[in-house]
Amino acid sequence: MTKIALHTLVIGILIIVVLGAILFWVIDKFCPDARLAQLLRLPVVLVCLGAIVARLLPLLGYPSFL
Repeated sequence: MTKIALHTLVIGILIIVVLGAILFWVIDKFCPDARLAQLLRLPVVLVCLGAIVARLLPLLGYPSFL
């Protein structure tokens, strides 16, 4: 794996993490009910983890989903 590809992978994962953190902040800020906030956080975590795994799969030798 080249250096540029590795940097692109790390930057992509960092962008996903930052977007997930922003969504967590928005949920905390605008959702008054704690149970609803917890239910809204679950899909955010799952989508972020799925996006990270989709980026890591080609590195591990598996074909990409997309």
